[in-house]
Amino acid sequence: MLNYVWLAFLLIAVLVGGFTGRLDAVTTGAFQTAKDAVMTIALPLVGLMAMWLGMMRLAERGGLVQIIARALRPVLRRLFPEVPPEHPAMGAMVMNMAANMLGLGNAATPLGLRAMALLQQLNPRKDTASNAMCTFLAINTASIQLLPTTAISILAIAGAKDATGFVPAAVLATTIGLTCGITAAKILERLPMFASQPPDAKSAEDEATPEAAPTSFDEAPPAAMTATKRAILLAHTVLFALLCAVIFAPEAMAWIPKSLHAEWRYADLFPDLPLAAKPVLRAVKTLSLTAVPWLLTFLPLYATLRGVKVYEQFTDGAKEAFATGTRIIPFLVAMLVSIRMLREAGVIQGMTNSLGPWLSRVGFPAELLPLVLLRPLSGSATQGLFVELVNRPGIGADSLIAKMAATIFGSTETTFYVLAVYFGSVAIRRTRHAIIAGLTADAVAVIASVTLCRALFR
Repeated sequence: MLNYVWLAFLLIAVLVGGFTGRLDAVTTGAFQTAKDAVMTIALPLVGLMAMWLGMMRLAERGGLVQIIARALRPVLRRLFPEVPPEHPAMGAMVMNMAANMLGLGNAATPLGLRAMALLQQLNPRKDTASNAMCTFLAINTASIQLLPTTAISILAIAGAKDATGFVPAAVLATTIGLTCGITAAKILERLPMFASQPPDAKSAEDEATPEAAPTSFDEAPPAAMTATKRAILLAHTVLFALLCAVIFAPEAMAWIPKSLHAEWRYADLFPDLPLAAKPVLRAVKTLSLTAVPWLLTFLPLYATLRGVKVYEQFTDGAKEAFATGTRIIPFLVAMLVSIRMLREAGVIQGMTNSLGPWLSRVGFPAELLPLVLLRPLSGSATQGLFVELVNRPGIGADSLIAKMAATIFGSTETTFYVLAVYFGSVAIRRTRHAIIAGLTADAVAVIASVTLCRALFR
């Protein structure tokens, strides 16, 4: 299906650009985006992937990923029945979902790419997305964010009196979108037109080849922890709990020098926030602030106490990032260039002008349509539109439209970018129903965002 979508993007962009006299802009945009896809996105992503894939290797060798997957087995078995309960892909997917929920985008993408690589081990057709991959992509394109920090920051900078007021609506909207995305994926995978096919001869041969699948899970199990090792791990956890207490309740830590925690008083950034909401906001922000430092120390310490040679294993895991980065570049360039051509040709603006009056009749503000149309295509372009919208005269950062825009921005995802990066990392060319499931989650989240904001803020 992605073949036809990509071809349609190119043909429509060129035809519309020719009629509107914007072919020069289409050409320039295509060249610039091809360069940016490699230099601005792919290469920096390799560094991030190297760090997080190295950490994932430590979690795997230490047995932590398997422990996490075992704890969540009842839920995961229903979502991914074709994935063995003890397979490391289960734990990798859970860690990716957790990173998305905490708003840790830099960590979520590498962890998601690792999960896709592990799911590819189980895939009988190496060029076609499996049911598990499509479901995982649906979850990623509609993942719940407990704290949409980017949208909050934009509203706060624009002078909003209640920059976090939309957060409950965003959490509800993305939960509804996630539920519908998973439901759509499960229904579509049963339709004959999207049914998975038996593996061909080449795929069967690749599956039987030892080099086709990573061999990072077939070593001897890690050594058991002694009482001393458990005490060391407990001490590490207690120290981080104390750090969280400093951030969460600095007024209760008067004995600690203010210089250690003054700049971490996150709730002070929003003095107009209702008193009852401050503990919740501070708790979520505390998790966001401490999650990465805690993982970067906990995982090596845990693996060391389990007898793993942490430096060697980290570097071995990090090596996978460069091969993954090389694989995603063609897919990234193809998708981002086609999207930029659509924008430069004026297709998005034309759809806005045509559909805006009709949507206004059913209670959907026409001002939101450009943001909604661009959200599945480009995160940076959507952010730019959001900034312009909340600063536009006559709208403002405290308006109902601004809250709707923030809720949409915080509850939807750049679906086509996610598909290009995740499927490109494992050379998937036939995406089956993944696009429809992802766009379904986006569409439902948009409708829920507008409906919830009208109910909560009218």
